[in-house]
Amino acid sequence: MALVSPLRKPANYGSISAKDYRPSLKADIEAPTKGSDDSCERGLSAWLTVFGAFLALFCSFGQMNAFGTFQSWYTTHQLSDRHPSTVAWIGSVQLWVFFVSGGFIGRVFDVYGPRIIMALGTVIYVASILLTSVAQSYQEYLLAQGVLSGLGVGMLFYPPLAAISTHFCKYRATALGIAMAGSGIGGTVYPILLQYLFINVGFTWGTRISAAVCFVLCVVATATVTSRISPAAESKPTERRPWLDLHALRDPRFSSSASPGHRLLRLAVLNAASVLGRIAPAHVADAFGRFALLVPCAALAGLSTLLLWPAAHSLAGLAAYAALYGLFSGAFNALIVPCIAQISDIREIGVRIGLLYSIISFPCVAHWKPGRGALLRLTGGSYTGLIVLSGTSVVIGSFFMLLAKLRIDPNIFARV
Repeated sequence: MALVSPLRKPANYGSISAKDYRPSLKADIEAPTKGSDDSCERGLSAWLTVFGAFLALFCSFGQMNAFGTFQSWYTTHQLSDRHPSTVAWIGSVQLWVFFVSGGFIGRVFDVYGPRIIMALGTVIYVASILLTSVAQSYQEYLLAQGVLSGLGVGMLFYPPLAAISTHFCKYRATALGIAMAGSGIGGTVYPILLQYLFINVGFTWGTRISAAVCFVLCVVATATVTSRISPAAESKPTERRPWLDLHALRDPRFSSSASPGHRLLRLAVLNAASVLGRIAPAHVADAFGRFALLVPCAALAGLSTLLLWPAAHSLAGLAAYAALYGLFSGAFNALIVPCIAQISDIREIGVRIGLLYSIISFPCVAHWKPGRGALLRLTGGSYTGLIVLSGTSVVIGSFFMLLAKLRIDPNIFARV
């Protein structure tokens, strides 16, 4: 079938030739899951990749985190005739396209490297923002900001994270945490920036200014992100591997491992706290074990929802909950990628990271804003059902992550 084709020797798009790193390349391929090869952390290109990933996540995933600002504007301006739950589908489709595209984008990364994907992603993402600025109907917003933007964000999100995983072994979690902090800072800056632009220069020009900023940052990111593994070294030319490769699901370690001013404040607090969560725990995890820290961070994110959200009856209480949840969820977001990279062959990191997010896409589209709105209607406007569903889902997920950790080392206190 068309899904299976022999791999050829493609051009070296944004990847460093294998001959430049021959000793460490051989070590990674021979022992891809050990993650202790200090020779991985070398040179300016590795840290330029972290810098480029930070910029890419800042302007892509960071702005996607600010969809609440767009939704608040739409419901009082362009789409005021639409029910808020209908408007929420724009963000839900955007998030679903972003997640579900991960498997294919990751596979393309494993073959061609990051640069060609990020260059095309820059074009698609900036075009989607410009089209959003001139959209007139609900369908146009759904296509531009939902479908095109979600695809563009995916093409700017997965390749740099996979590229970092090829450059770093011992300090992989720290490097990925620094890069992931870009999305948290973007999620803090963009709601405030967009609200200011919409009020002072109007929606059309505010969105266009955002597109110009994203274009500059994405061009720099595309120029600086490289993969340590040459695409030509990814596989022998005669070896046949499927494009839709689901064998990773048979790896038990992988398959075990979801007022407007007040809303703006809570969103900013959550994203600001997630910046700290993305950097500090990731650095600690490199010393004490990535899975060892991933499990409690995920569990505490769920428990904070179950215990603190119901008790938050004031703006201060909600801000405190947002800060703690942002801290622990930020740590989870920063640690999940290095955990996947730790148990994966270095030549399959891209497709495994992408496959993870593709799987996430299906519960995400069901549980995100339209699903939450339906649940609120069923409970008569009470948030109790939503709190219980959100918190228990994360806590149960943390138990599956614990099982994945125990698959690697049965000692529950092991530094894995």
